Amino acid sequence: MVLVAIVLFSLSLRTAVTSITPLLARISDDLGFGHTVSGLLGMLPTLMFGLAGVFAPALGRRFGIEQTTLAAVILTGVGIASRPFVGGVAALLILSGVALFGMGVGNILIPPLVKRYFSDKIALVSTVYITFVQIGTALPAAMAVPVADAAGWRTSLAMWALVPLAALLPWMWVVRERRATVRAEDDLPDEARPAVDEAARLPVWRSSMAWGLTLMFGMTSLMTYSMFTWLPEVLSDAGGSESLGGAMVALFSGIGFAGTLVAPVLCARFANPFPFALGFAACWLAGFAGLLWAPLAAPWLWAVLIGIGPTTFPMALTLINLRSRTSTGSSSLSGFGQGVGYLLACAGPMLFGVLHDATHSWTVPFGFLTATVVVMLCGAWVICRPRYLEDQLG
Repeated sequence: MVLVAIVLFSLSLRTAVTSITPLLARISDDLGFGHTVSGLLGMLPTLMFGLAGVFAPALGRRFGIEQTTLAAVILTGVGIASRPFVGGVAALLILSGVALFGMGVGNILIPPLVKRYFSDKIALVSTVYITFVQIGTALPAAMAVPVADAAGWRTSLAMWALVPLAALLPWMWVVRERRATVRAEDDLPDEARPAVDEAARLPVWRSSMAWGLTLMFGMTSLMTYSMFTWLPEVLSDAGGSESLGGAMVALFSGIGFAGTLVAPVLCARFANPFPFALGFAACWLAGFAGLLWAPLAAPWLWAVLIGIGPTTFPMALTLINLRSRTSTGSSSLSGFGQGVGYLLACAGPMLFGVLHDATHSWTVPFGFLTATVVVMLCGAWVICRPRYLEDQLG
């Protein structure tokens, strides 16, 4: 049941992001906002994921990882269900933020949950849950425009609340079982109780590993969310249709399935998987070049290439557990790496749009993303080296 709960929530962790980007032009016409609000909606996911990274580890320690995750499921469902129907731009932004904060808490706490319940099957379970994250990324993008055409954009956004709703019962069961386990442990004599490790209290910010993970996460997220937000606009500016933009976002999201299948295995089997990060970075660069110089010549190819690039994301998720010895060490590394990383990334979509507006060209924005690839590789080089967080911090 724990695996079912993890899988269902994993399916919810990107739906509020990719369900809206193909419909931004339609929503902006209806609600009356421009590129500035579109840019804010583009940066909101990484901002809220970053804030979740700051607070989720402490909330998990205070209330328990399972209870905090259940609360995150509820926030996600409420935000997704209500944001299309509470009128106005401000309400759309605020309720999107509520849903995204819940998703961000899930981003942070699922890796330590995997460490706690599946410590002997980290690569396998990581592959499973990251695959469902990818499914929840690709499906909303693919279905957004057809559903909006048939039933309106509000229905197209709200229907994804069914996914966290389905996750509620499994998570309630997990919380109940965890409470029973804790009560049983409290009844044991002191010498028989499980040891409580202190990894969560370590100064993670002093670890080069934590900063390496931060850059790997942050720069991958910056590029990914910039493309989620602006790929339809890049293609539209070149003469492509709204449906082409939605299809390419879906392809960009969906091609990550292959990455989720291979990345955990590569990280588990190779002591230092950095050479693979180099290959994924090359795909980013080739895709950016195609989108800049010949966007409509082979849009499917460019979407595939930039879809392979974010394989560094499941690599980083897997490395959280492979570079820590304990579930609380994993929680600390996850919270810092994803929290600070997403905060660094949150300005990416907005800055991409600002650079385009300032130069009336896509050259400088894609130059900015090219520099981001280099920074990502610097972080990957550090975190891919085989060692443990707890050992580095003593």
